[in-house]
Amino acid sequence: MEEETLNPQSKTLTSEDDNNGDQPMPDLPDQDPGSSDSDSDSGSEDGDQAQKNLQLQTLEAELSTNPGNYDAHVQILRQIADIEKLRQAREAMNELFPLTPSMWQDWAKDEASLSTGSDAFPAIEKLYERGVFEYLSISLWRDYLDFVQENDPSVRECSPAGILKARDLFERALTAAGLHVSEGSKLWEAYRKFEQAIFDATDETDNQARDKQIQRIRTIFHRQLSVPHVNMRSTLLDYKAWEVEQGNILNAGSSDLDGISSHVASAYKKALEMYNARVHLEEQICRQDMSDSEKLQHFMNYLKFEQSSGDPARVQMLYERAITEFPISSYLWLDYTHYLDKTLKVGSIITNVYSRAVKNCPCVGELWVRYLLSLERGHASEKEIAAVFEKSLQCILTLDEFLDLYLTRIDGLRRRISCPVEGESVLDYSLIRETFQNASEYFSQYLKNTDGLLRLHAYWARLELNLHKDLQAARGVWESLLKICGSMLEAWQGYITMEADLGHVSEARSLYRRCYSKRFPGTGSEDICYSWLRFEREFGSLDDFDRAVQKVTPRLEELQLFRSQQESKLTEEGENSSKKNVRDKRKQVSEIPDEHHPAKRQKDASQKPKKAHGKDSDVLNPGEQTVEKIKPKGDKPDIQNEQRMKERVPEKTKAYADQCTAFVSNINLKANDEHLRQFFSDVGGVVAIRLLHDKFSGKSRGLAYVDFSDDAHLVAAVAKNKQMLLGKKLSIARSDPKHGKKEHARGSESRESAETSNGPRAHQALQSSHNRGSDNVQLRGRNTFAIPRNVLALGQTANKPKTEEQGEDKPKSNDEFRNMFLKG
Repeated sequence: MEEETLNPQSKTLTSEDDNNGDQPMPDLPDQDPGSSDSDSDSGSEDGDQAQKNLQLQTLEAELSTNPGNYDAHVQILRQIADIEKLRQAREAMNELFPLTPSMWQDWAKDEASLSTGSDAFPAIEKLYERGVFEYLSISLWRDYLDFVQENDPSVRECSPAGILKARDLFERALTAAGLHVSEGSKLWEAYRKFEQAIFDATDETDNQARDKQIQRIRTIFHRQLSVPHVNMRSTLLDYKAWEVEQGNILNAGSSDLDGISSHVASAYKKALEMYNARVHLEEQICRQDMSDSEKLQHFMNYLKFEQSSGDPARVQMLYERAITEFPISSYLWLDYTHYLDKTLKVGSIITNVYSRAVKNCPCVGELWVRYLLSLERGHASEKEIAAVFEKSLQCILTLDEFLDLYLTRIDGLRRRISCPVEGESVLDYSLIRETFQNASEYFSQYLKNTDGLLRLHAYWARLELNLHKDLQAARGVWESLLKICGSMLEAWQGYITMEADLGHVSEARSLYRRCYSKRFPGTGSEDICYSWLRFEREFGSLDDFDRAVQKVTPRLEELQLFRSQQESKLTEEGENSSKKNVRDKRKQVSEIPDEHHPAKRQKDASQKPKKAHGKDSDVLNPGEQTVEKIKPKGDKPDIQNEQRMKERVPEKTKAYADQCTAFVSNINLKANDEHLRQFFSDVGGVVAIRLLHDKFSGKSRGLAYVDFSDDAHLVAAVAKNKQMLLGKKLSIARSDPKHGKKEHARGSESRESAETSNGPRAHQALQSSHNRGSDNVQLRGRNTFAIPRNVLALGQTANKPKTEEQGEDKPKSNDEFRNMFLKG
């Protein structure tokens, strides 16, 4: 008989069940001619079944390697035909994920169709309890209520215990979903029908019991009429019709409130006003023609409206509706839990919501942190809190979230040890130490030289010292941190501060001696030296101070020399970069073809070929290509030539010529660009700020370049030298002090080489340019300034016979130059 109660679905999906069924196989001679078609159909079914089995094996292999694959779990539920395997698959999925209401309904129906007898009822009832806990679903509550009424013997027989059980279940359903505007009325109607069935089953001679039952039904009507729902007028008409049956109202068809008690009518009017205020919001969240983001935004607008109304029950109901629609929205869960923490603060409702939140969004560390705090507020047991903490560590979170989880766990342990609650067992300090050790082992490989690791160990050392009263353990914590973060200045400072606060001067001095010669990022090396001097001035003797000065002074000189070298290097790099940019700009201009070059076009347009007095009248004078003769002072200036001169100067060269830069050092490592901008705000003219950072750690080096719009602002900025910024005295100086010297030296070398290599004519050209005013000389084209005429062109040699044209440029003696100069 048990085989006859199996799910028909399992029989149709497995060929083994088909072969072993109770139906007898027909004799072969009696088969009709179409039996061959049935054989082919059977073969295709076998092929389909083999393919399904292969897919099922693939999905099972996927889940064995990746249990968190939600889609694979869903696919397996759709593929498995064997009820026992299906049950196991559902349990495995529910261990990791919440099931949807429809999945719970299918599960409960499958179990109900396969199980018979009184032993099966509790198991299916637990399935419904698990389902209604995870999500809000009116249909799932209705199925649950119907199942209890139909299958619970005590309820079916209307025994007092069964009636009480059913009423409690209906009240739970109304508490969970009775305020649902669009579907809550279904639960109210089911409740009324249940009570009406009890009334109908009551003995007609028992007037007292019947009157009591009538009052129960009337109360349910009154409660429903005071809650805003859809079809409120229909509910009112049902109530009036029911009252007519009881002989209380004559005009049952009237649409007004005639014949109804004043308090019921008042509650109905108020509920109707509430419904009218919400009907447009309900229409927006119930629309199907919009995206998920738009629907979620409509839910958030609805929630703001309900929160402004001030009814926490209605707000919570709407949150539950939104969660059912968007179960994996971390923003929604965070907003929901934050509201509950603010309004309810304690209670099982909050912890239940948090348990569902972390199951839907397990990779949100903030939810786990709030969950731990909620359990602590609710005075949960240490076992329960520890289980939640261990479960959170199995999720995929960021390092910051893991650190926050560990610190939250330690905070809770500290509070329970230092301030135990009456009635709770006192915890042992070893729990805190074990948690710190686990955290240190985990984060040491990921958070080396970070504030997070420093914070963790500083907290640990403080608890070892103050809570456990163990100085050696506290020192051990600091020493373990220095092994990991020995190049972190803050770690040494924290250790020294602890010893100094305890009055252990010798121990603190010993730490200074260990670390003053270490290299720290930024200005940390200087800071630890000055810190040692301050320490000796405040705690040590004069001899201690002198010895510290003797130790620190060479170190500071070494650091100062190193800083100067670094600044010079940075200055040279900046100069080279600037020059390179200018050369690149000029190179780009020079790469333009001659026919398209701006200078070439201007030259061709403004200068016509001049005919020389000689045999070859088409040859231009080389000197006229490079230097244009200066007009007498009485003539009008050549505005066009001046404009062409301005156009020839590269824009980037102008920018570098106009830009004035200050070099700022000894900056507080916590300062940023905005701090420097505010510091120079009274000076004004700040163009750009370049704060230098360490290329390895990324931290500030305490150095910066500040560009100003002109020299006047730069002078005013340099005048602020030695002023304080964030507790440190700044050093401000002009940047690029060697640029002018280098250019002057380069110019002198070029003039000397010209005079040495090119003889009297070069000297005369240079001297002539100085006498006439070098500021007015105009460059022509891309030729070099003041090229001597006796410089041979590329490809010519000094031994080559000269032509007549070249003979005209024969070098002249000094006397000839003097006579020419006097005549001119």
